[in-house]
Amino acid sequence: MTSARRFLSTLVFAAFLLVGGLASPAGAHPMSTSAVLLDIRDDRVEGEVQLPLDRLAIAVGRDLTATGVLGGGRSFLEDYTARHISAVGEDGDSWAVTLGTGSVRTIDGTAHLVYPLTIRPPDGRVTDFRLRYDVIVEELLTHKVIATVRYDFDRGILKTDDAETLGVLDWDTTSLRVPADEGSWLKGFATTAGLGIEHVGEGADHLLFLLMLLIPAPLVAAGGRWRAADTSPRRSAVRVVHVVSAFALGHSLTLALAASGVVHMASRPVETLIAFSIAVSAVHAIRPLVARGEVLIAVGFGLVHGLAFASLIGDLGLDRGSLVTTLLGFNLGIELTQLLVVALMMPSLLALARTTVYPAFRVGVAVIGLVFSASWMLERAKLTDGDPFEGVQTWLVGHPLLVAGSVAALAVAAHLRCRVPRVAAGR
Repeated sequence: MTSARRFLSTLVFAAFLLVGGLASPAGAHPMSTSAVLLDIRDDRVEGEVQLPLDRLAIAVGRDLTATGVLGGGRSFLEDYTARHISAVGEDGDSWAVTLGTGSVRTIDGTAHLVYPLTIRPPDGRVTDFRLRYDVIVEELLTHKVIATVRYDFDRGILKTDDAETLGVLDWDTTSLRVPADEGSWLKGFATTAGLGIEHVGEGADHLLFLLMLLIPAPLVAAGGRWRAADTSPRRSAVRVVHVVSAFALGHSLTLALAASGVVHMASRPVETLIAFSIAVSAVHAIRPLVARGEVLIAVGFGLVHGLAFASLIGDLGLDRGSLVTTLLGFNLGIELTQLLVVALMMPSLLALARTTVYPAFRVGVAVIGLVFSASWMLERAKLTDGDPFEGVQTWLVGHPLLVAGSVAALAVAAHLRCRVPRVAAGR
């Protein structure tokens, strides 16, 4: 029977392809497909089922409209869909499958009936299981269903770009294995650390804020002006450690509080405040606002940057059990990126600070920071339609080694030609 069924399926599908190939190009269109999207959690599997209305109408033998499926036909379609979805654990026990309230959504230009899906194991612990699914395909031989895992912390699947296709269900293949007990917390930890590295490494605003804090670190504030520090490089390095630690303390605190749901702030004001923090740090780099002000700015505005970091974690839809691991991993990624920036830039800044070139360099970079921050503030406050410097910012962030190398080359040239005594007036 199985061989005969497979042969019949192949024959029907081949006939369909033949008819489709002979049809006029104007009348040809892609076949609608169903989708099953799964989010693997510790005690349950969540997700959704996406059913194209045109294929669903053929399967149930009814005329279906976007309004009708949510009206009189609601109960019939819910019962029909629920009857054709089941899950079985590796021990043979059935898992509870429930559908939420359906809605109609346009996907790839086609109206779909979408049901939230929840699958719960009887013992409350999600392990590998087999998903059995034949909605539509039990009547429509040519229909395809794409099953995808879009979230599984232990396997490092946390966002859309990481989604993994499990396989394709059709008339001949109506079940597939879902690997829900693979991976480990270490994989999720490493992935979230990578997210932290990616978020800061690609965030021009976070990087520019850190750079504005580092520029005055080799100097001392005296009489409302910056002056070259008559100290050893070790003392200057200690100042840098203080700045980086203050920023880490600030953003770590609000990152933990916001990710835990203790505090919340809308994203737009947060992003605008981040741009403002760059402006403040840039002004401080030109003229000291207060002695050791870069440490105060770092910890104060670090609180704001932490809220922005938390918004990304909030978008991941984490389980409470994986939240601590995610916070640690994400924060580790942030700190590693900051340390890399310090390692790339600080030796050159320390060398430049001993030359007559540094005042002009410091003010020039700070002015660029002011211009960028002003543009960001206007855009994020919806006062302008876009950022005219976005292309430049993207290029700079995309070429960190070239930027660091250019500053290093300037430092070497200035150190050879423009070296000054240890104590010199600054701007």
